Amino acid sequence: MSDLVVTGMGIITAIGSTVSENHESLKNGICGITTLSNFPSRFSGILPCGEIKISTAELRNRLGVNQKGVTRTDLLCQQAFKDAVSNAALTDEELTSTDTVFINGNTVGGMCLTDELYHDANAADNGSEYLASYDCAAPTLHIQQTYKLRGLTNTINTACSSSANAIMYGAKMIRNGFAKRAIVGGVDSLAKFTINGFNSLHILSPELCRPFDKNRRGLNLGEAAAFIVIERAEDVSSKKIYAKLIVWSNSNDAYHPSSLSEEGDGPLLAMLKALEVAGLQAGDISFINMHGTGTENNDEVESRAVKKLFKNPPPFSSTKSNTGHTLGAAGAVEAIFSILNIHHQEIYASLNFSDPIEETALKPNIGFKSLPINHVMSNSFGFGGNCSSLILSKA
Repeated sequence: MSDLVVTGMGIITAIGSTVSENHESLKNGICGITTLSNFPSRFSGILPCGEIKISTAELRNRLGVNQKGVTRTDLLCQQAFKDAVSNAALTDEELTSTDTVFINGNTVGGMCLTDELYHDANAADNGSEYLASYDCAAPTLHIQQTYKLRGLTNTINTACSSSANAIMYGAKMIRNGFAKRAIVGGVDSLAKFTINGFNSLHILSPELCRPFDKNRRGLNLGEAAAFIVIERAEDVSSKKIYAKLIVWSNSNDAYHPSSLSEEGDGPLLAMLKALEVAGLQAGDISFINMHGTGTENNDEVESRAVKKLFKNPPPFSSTKSNTGHTLGAAGAVEAIFSILNIHHQEIYASLNFSDPIEETALKPNIGFKSLPINHVMSNSFGFGGNCSSLILSKA
């Protein structure tokens, strides 16, 4: 069976507009979580968020986008997509080939324009230029039309595991002979809709999030876009290979619309099945990029699942303490961070940690370290109990 390898990456988050900028921020323990400035909200200056400090107008100028109906979500998506394709040195012929698939994960779509959406839903006129932009597939269609893609495209919305599942879907398309290459990942931008929704669940922290700390008070929302290019090893010739995607697993504990089961059944099954399919032992995992939202439920549940699976848990951290929780983009953002772990043989700090959760006593890595890294597990867990684990390995 052919190895699947990562040949390109593109990312924009609150800690950087490129892969190299994100890498430097991770190495230096930079936190990109601040207060809102790009759109008016009653939470501006109050709730910390992982906001990208580039205005929508500036993104338009950078990308040369002039057409109407394009949202911030579309623009973030295009920025990361463009960089991933360029990094993988895909030709125009390869990009537009029917053998190239594009799978995008997100949750918000054009609903980042919450005020316009409300107006259009209640107006008696013909509506605004954004009527076609509110669907969660709108960013995918924007990329398809902009780059004249002819291969299969799809949009996955499984909440916070969306882009991890997009990576799985694209990899399975290649593995089963339906594609030669896949551009996979996800995007989400901050929106009043999202902030108000999470606030109603009482899981937004009024301070910087503290993943796996006993005094954690909730999550910080963020925005990001991230894509990787996956190809078969025999097709990449002399291209640079960043890592191998060796296995993936998805489970669902069907426990609660917004919480994981207290015993961690879904996370445990996702991690366990990934190891089994890869033919790896728990001790083979060098590092775990945990889902690590900073909420009371997630961190305790994920810790319990890790302790059940790993006799001696490997080093782990939550990079959501750097970027905020980027929802549909989180799985792809953290897959790229896991690839950076492997490519540079190093691990990054989980920020703002002080005291471990008493019930589990697990402590995340709290400093930058150089370590031998062979296999990294990246966890992404979504609302409704949709749990995904990726294992990326040294090429």
